[in-house]
Amino acid sequence: MTATWCVNLLRKRRFWRETCRRSPLVRGLANKSDDGWLRSMFAHNVDARKDAHSNLLSKKETSGLYKIQFHNVKPECLEAYNKLSTEVHKELHNDADYPCEVVGSWNTWYGEQDQAVHLWRYYGGYPALTECLNKLRLNKSYLEFRKERSKMLISRRNQLLLEFSFWNDPVPRPGPNLYELRTYRLKPGTMIEWGNHWARAIKYRQENHEAVGGFFTQIGELYIVHHLWAYKDLQSREETRNSAWLKEGWDANVHYTVPLIQSMESRILIPTASSPLQ
Repeated sequence: MTATWCVNLLRKRRFWRETCRRSPLVRGLANKSDDGWLRSMFAHNVDARKDAHSNLLSKKETSGLYKIQFHNVKPECLEAYNKLSTEVHKELHNDADYPCEVVGSWNTWYGEQDQAVHLWRYYGGYPALTECLNKLRLNKSYLEFRKERSKMLISRRNQLLLEFSFWNDPVPRPGPNLYELRTYRLKPGTMIEWGNHWARAIKYRQENHEAVGGFFTQIGELYIVHHLWAYKDLQSREETRNSAWLKEGWDANVHYTVPLIQSMESRILIPTASSPLQ
């Protein structure tokens, strides 16, 4: 049995060598390793990226740079934290010497408990951010605020964000509303594809004015997307989201974007008394 198998194998090899000598095409394939030949059969031709996704997807005309802060507060300190933050944020928001403003401030209702979320906008991009940081280092009141705030916090983190060009600008709105911050952690390399799909899909989520803003991280944890939505209440949220499925095309967006996601998170946020987004 073994001898017969070896003879057949030798015959097949002789046949292959003879075929290679006669056929230039097969000869070219035969000169590659088996692994390389298989790769050549299944490889996809992908056009090289011509620019960074931050340039291709973000709004250039406003040079708007955003910062989102997540502060985990000691449960017994949340009320004092909100009061202290409100006072300092109002001062910075109204001071013309600082090229920044508070877009919104919230406490997490559903999600991580005893958490504060703040969204800032810097007009002028990175130079404006640097200007603010340099001035705050010399601001004694702000330094005292940070010192007092540190006693109330368990942990904190932040991210620098750019705004998707096809999303609404987050502008102040009257309340009462609750907000949903949906956070998507994408597979590296898929941001352009995500943006292409959502540039078409956002039209399905505009009828009830629920779309507040869409952002992606530039510094911090990368390939993170944040979508911010506003609803009258949780029942309105359910009805608005269900109505999207009745529109032709929304299901295709979900179908093509879900495979791009590594993980996702939903926070329900309640605006603080001083938040421009109420």
